Amino acid sequence: MKQLILLVLIFILSVSANNGNINNVKMRSVVNPGYKNTLALLTVKTRIMGYISSLSGLNLFEKDKNIRQMPELVNENRRKIIHIPDIMGYKTLKCDFHMHTVFSDGLVWPTVRVDEAWEDGLDAIAITDHIENNPSKSFLSGDDNSSYEIAAPYAKQRNIILIKGGEISRSMPPGHFNALFLSDVNKLDVPDYMDAFKAASEQGAYIIWNHPGWKAQQPDTCKWWDIHSELKEKGWLHGIEVFNEQEWYPLALDWCNDKNLTYIATSDIHGLIANTYNVSNLHRPVTLVFAAERTEAALREALFANRTVAWFGNYLAGSEELLSDIFEASVVADFAEETKKSNTYNVKNLSDVAFNLASADGTRIKIPAYSETRVNIPKNSDLRFEVTNLMITATRNLEIDFPATK
Repeated sequence: MKQLILLVLIFILSVSANNGNINNVKMRSVVNPGYKNTLALLTVKTRIMGYISSLSGLNLFEKDKNIRQMPELVNENRRKIIHIPDIMGYKTLKCDFHMHTVFSDGLVWPTVRVDEAWEDGLDAIAITDHIENNPSKSFLSGDDNSSYEIAAPYAKQRNIILIKGGEISRSMPPGHFNALFLSDVNKLDVPDYMDAFKAASEQGAYIIWNHPGWKAQQPDTCKWWDIHSELKEKGWLHGIEVFNEQEWYPLALDWCNDKNLTYIATSDIHGLIANTYNVSNLHRPVTLVFAAERTEAALREALFANRTVAWFGNYLAGSEELLSDIFEASVVADFAEETKKSNTYNVKNLSDVAFNLASADGTRIKIPAYSETRVNIPKNSDLRFEVTNLMITATRNLEIDFPATK
């Protein structure tokens, strides 16, 4: 019945609007031609609204009482932009090659790792669930390929390069190792660890020694064992984590430099990235890979060619050549003015790394991340600086000439 009354009133409303209102006839000479109909419509509408409001339970002029949205309470779906320049004609890819899901001892579903990587501004990740001693196998069906197979379609949607991998998890020696670019992780689940390495190698895997100084396996030292030399000689060891989760291993920098291994930094994340790292102000550990293009094939080629730099906190660790190129591509300094005691330079930093410089005569310079600053250098100061947060070995940092021209 209420609906019928409403329809009748709407019909009256439309008729009244078309017929006009005699109270407004005398205004024709002073108003726009359409104004008469508008006034008539408002008059009739006001009367009808009063009547409809009196009908119990029927009010079409209020907002929906069943559901209201509050989008201001939800996080914005946005991706961080990491500023590290491209160098040497290569693209700088930001990568994390060590993480876990519920398919081993992690706490999240595989697609969560993709979302986190997208938000953190990464280009590529590898989900590397434990192959042996996997506690989830008692609760979840699937196998060692499942985490990749679940995450892969979503990674494609998010434009994240997802690398298929697994973690060979043995006691020391040899320890834990990530095998990347696998075709079938299940084939590495064998009793003898040397057979596992062989199976990985037969699939063309890139193999990383994980957390070499992890106290659970090497409580008193960070030691290179004979088995690691054997793995290296067989071509079954290519990189080493110089940083893992929240700790780094100075000796591993020496091994990278002396044994021609790639410098790797990873999160080894088990929980949520946002609960583990201060991503609002800093970033998760990242391996910078310098690849010909943003593809899995180019990434693989770059890893085997040792074109990596480990980035953790405000530290970079890598070869002298790569660190030097990153610094030179990041820092632009121009002479500004000369005073009696010093020379002033305008310095731009195009990267998210704040560079800390120290000269032999005690001059200290800090170049803030992704910003512009003015630097005063005393006259007659040594312009040869050590960049104290760009590390080549445990005891050697990158040295540069201050990049300025007068």
